[in-house]
Amino acid sequence: MDFKKLISNILIFFERLWVIAKPQLEALGVFCYWASRFGLYKAVKFFKVNRVWPWYTKLGWRILNLLAVFFFLLFIVDINLFWLFGKSPKISTLYNPDLKITSELYSSDGKLLARYFDENRQPMKYEELPPEFVKALIATEDERFYFHFGIDLKASASVFYYMAKGEKRGGSTLTQQLVKNLFKTRSDYSMGLLGHIPGLRALLYKTKEWIAALKLEAYYSKAEILTLYCNTVDLGNRAFGLKTAAKTYFNETPEMLKAEEYAVLIGMLKAPSYYSPVNFPDRARDRRNTVLGQMLKAHLLDQNSFDSLCSLPLKIRLTGLQAGADESSYVRDAISTYLKPWLKENGYDLYSDGLKVYCTIDSKLQEYAEQAVITHMKRQQKRFYQHWQGSNPWSDKNGIEIPGYIEGIAHETRYYKKLQNKYKDFPDSVEYFQNLPHKMTVFTWNGDEDTTLSFLDSIRYYQHFLHAGFVVMEPDNGFVKAWVGGINHKHFQFDHVAQSKRQPGSTFKTFVYAAAIDNGYGPCDTKIDQAVTINYKENGEDKSWSPKNADWNFSGREVTLKHGFARSINSIAVQLTKEIGWRKVIEYAHKMGIQTELQDVPSVCLGSSDVSLLELVNAYCTAVNGGVKIDPVLVTRIEDMNGKVIYENPGTKVQALPAETAFYMQQLLLAGLTEPGGTTQALWEYRLFDHNTDYGGKTGTSSNHSDGWFVGVTPKLVGGAWSGGESRSIHFKTSELGEGCKTALPIFGLFMEKVMADNNFKDVRARFPKPAFKPAKNYTCHTILPKTDTIAGDSIVGEGE
Repeated sequence: MDFKKLISNILIFFERLWVIAKPQLEALGVFCYWASRFGLYKAVKFFKVNRVWPWYTKLGWRILNLLAVFFFLLFIVDINLFWLFGKSPKISTLYNPDLKITSELYSSDGKLLARYFDENRQPMKYEELPPEFVKALIATEDERFYFHFGIDLKASASVFYYMAKGEKRGGSTLTQQLVKNLFKTRSDYSMGLLGHIPGLRALLYKTKEWIAALKLEAYYSKAEILTLYCNTVDLGNRAFGLKTAAKTYFNETPEMLKAEEYAVLIGMLKAPSYYSPVNFPDRARDRRNTVLGQMLKAHLLDQNSFDSLCSLPLKIRLTGLQAGADESSYVRDAISTYLKPWLKENGYDLYSDGLKVYCTIDSKLQEYAEQAVITHMKRQQKRFYQHWQGSNPWSDKNGIEIPGYIEGIAHETRYYKKLQNKYKDFPDSVEYFQNLPHKMTVFTWNGDEDTTLSFLDSIRYYQHFLHAGFVVMEPDNGFVKAWVGGINHKHFQFDHVAQSKRQPGSTFKTFVYAAAIDNGYGPCDTKIDQAVTINYKENGEDKSWSPKNADWNFSGREVTLKHGFARSINSIAVQLTKEIGWRKVIEYAHKMGIQTELQDVPSVCLGSSDVSLLELVNAYCTAVNGGVKIDPVLVTRIEDMNGKVIYENPGTKVQALPAETAFYMQQLLLAGLTEPGGTTQALWEYRLFDHNTDYGGKTGTSSNHSDGWFVGVTPKLVGGAWSGGESRSIHFKTSELGEGCKTALPIFGLFMEKVMADNNFKDVRARFPKPAFKPAKNYTCHTILPKTDTIAGDSIVGEGE
């Protein structure tokens, strides 16, 4: 607390009080002089007879007495005497008002991506307030602002006068209005015992506002009060404060506002909803002209200017970000979740502390990622509709529709549970309301559409949609450059990058091969493509697992590990797992970046255990980055509202794999494009190869084609895509349409096509460097296949899945 400032303002307060009390005190001094000379009785008689004490002095004396009583009443209300009046704002709160300030999220290229706020507010300093706006504000709202001490007695008296005449007239000073903005006295503070008396309740409200106004005037200067006021006013449309309102309604900074524009904002102060220029333009125009009239009266405008401005139409330029549109996005939500532990540990509130958060997302790469997802998923959805035409896609592995599937989903919803609680003994009512059609707006790939559906029908409608997730990282530093959590955040908030965990299919084979190579194998070592069985115990019970290849055939040929990986031959990965142990595979998956607990079963080698897309991409970055694991980084630094850096990402690194092992894994990933029949060869369909850039990757598909995956790698970017239904019961019938090379790979291909064509990303064009060591194992082997050979595929197929 600034005591020097407090004392100075208290002296100013008493100086103002002295101006009012001086005549009465002078008369009192004369009276005391006469009383000391002639006695009290003679002094009173002499004053009355000789009218030494004129009528206006007597009136002033009475006013002074009333003021004394008034301030005494304020005092007993403030201390809550005998608990009669309820609590008032604390002094500490008055001196340190809790202003909720918007936090801003910036991309790595300096673009504002999103805002976090309970109250959308950007504070200003007094020097930044336009002088013309301040003068117009005072002329309209509180013309004696510089001459009162928080309570305008003349204005307050006029309120009672107009009340007697049956008219409603405001008498609040700007300081009192500031009290309402800051402390919400009509809702935040108790009314005490007397507050339960209807007639006294309103008077107590007003009294508490007067008390707080006096305290504010004692501590703050007039300039500071004006600044606080302009930073706290609610101007509707989620805009708090002058700066945010100027941007919201006129897409301008405050200093660029014209007279007719800030007159609109000042006019809204009386009632933001009633005088909203968006919802009630005629009312707002009339109110604006009233404000202009006050400016004319205060000589801030001449008559010609007044007439000209009053004739102008409203010109509102509502900006999208604050215009009531949904500002949420997958990136915004992801960063909020990412920062939650740090915010809790350090006592910051992202929604009210005015932080500036600088993230790793590149706004252009994010745009390309979103376009890639939308372009591909539109096509994919069309294929899916045609694929299931005439039947529902929720079916078992035999293609038979699952009975009660929709009802089962419905029973997990809040709406159903609410109906169950409301109609416990009336199941027919629950059934009736579940099937009662009502108006709603639904998502379509052609935009939102108004329709009429029942609760159960809406679930059926949405279960036909395919979803997607896509995330892009820089392998050398872990920076996340693009994050697309789904197909439409407004309708589908669930995030398929970090929240969703599904079977990764053959993308998990990367960990099998990494473990094998790090334990003695080389890319050119060979295995026979043949049936293999793993015997194991689960919960003390003997079990065996004999998986098939995706085409259900074994060629019987001897193939290299490089070829087996490129073609995603299940039997090769399973043989390696049998020899090194599936727990070793799990160990390497965790070392490289998988954080989810994995099932302790042999089928884990073919991706039977759920993981998230984010951790899968992060683990692939380890292979690309010379074996160095870096946890995903979404935020590089945070500044507080004063510009002080309060967080910087430490960027911790761990050598998870030997550099040589990582190099061999690089070669295996590249082999998906170069080996005959490699499952990544669908990338050749995209314009990616004119820019001297290396590409590799791995596809993956779950056993019933419900999940399609692809992780694509380049030296500078690693991108992972997933596509599938809301549940595993939503899927394609066959691998012809359902494999990851068709459902997920195109997202990466479309994205990289745009990135390669953009000369601003020339630094992304690169080839993998030659190793700094001499490789101990051969990796240049190449397989020649018969012309009749078919692609093995990448699905999990077999018993014991």
